[in-house]
Amino acid sequence: MNCFRYLYIIILITSFLLPYQGFSQKAKTRAADPYGQISLFLGGGVAYYMGDISANFGSGNLGLGPAFSLGGAYRLTEHFSARGEIRLYKVSGDSQYTDHPQKNLSFFTTNPDLMLSVQADLLPYSRRALINPYALLGVGVTYLNPKAEWQGETYSLPPLQTEGYKYWRLPLFISGGIGAMVRINNSWSAGLEITGNFLLSDYLDDVSTVYPEYDQLVSDLAYQLSYRGNINQQPGYVRGNPKSNDMYIMPLVKVAYSIPNPRYARERKVTKCP
Repeated sequence: MNCFRYLYIIILITSFLLPYQGFSQKAKTRAADPYGQISLFLGGGVAYYMGDISANFGSGNLGLGPAFSLGGAYRLTEHFSARGEIRLYKVSGDSQYTDHPQKNLSFFTTNPDLMLSVQADLLPYSRRALINPYALLGVGVTYLNPKAEWQGETYSLPPLQTEGYKYWRLPLFISGGIGAMVRINNSWSAGLEITGNFLLSDYLDDVSTVYPEYDQLVSDLAYQLSYRGNINQQPGYVRGNPKSNDMYIMPLVKVAYSIPNPRYARERKVTKCP
């Protein structure tokens, strides 16, 4: 799996939309300046993980979990907005649903992330179109906290260093996505958005490289949770694929509220905008 192939596709879509700043015909009167318009949004949906032990499609267990988003947007131009949001997502994975069930590796995690992004709208803001398609591109940081159940107990995996390596638990990620909002009235809108979040880490699932030497592990418990398989696993055997970082996908239903801006309302009246 090459996560950055998906990111390239999203960037390509974004670059295709950007030239449409001049999509609408020029009005006879000057359009009201939307700069400074603030909107707040809330979203809910699911999260899907793609990594070293993500399930094969058709396996019946994709490891989907709930996802939530809370944030705001600040209008920069007719077509661009700066966004900031905090999200919470839950994902899981189990090697029994992959091509290597004998590894017996599994994890689940509930993580927060923080993302800053730029949204590029296809249509100008002053048009107040019923449907507004858009693309977005951003960066963020997430907190890694993979856990696993073993012999009836739940353990946090990062402190155990199951591959003999202490990895950074606050990795950056690059996010790209597309969406569309439907205007309900002058203040409210709702729509659907999907983002691909490409981690600069391969440890969302606590699986990345090879089985370590016993003396690299911090405890007997770390050994048990590293070597969970029912086959003869030896140090140096493949445990994951470090050439491909993990990612998670979030399709969300969003509701947005545009805070009334008296200055913008006055300009719209002066310029006779609808």
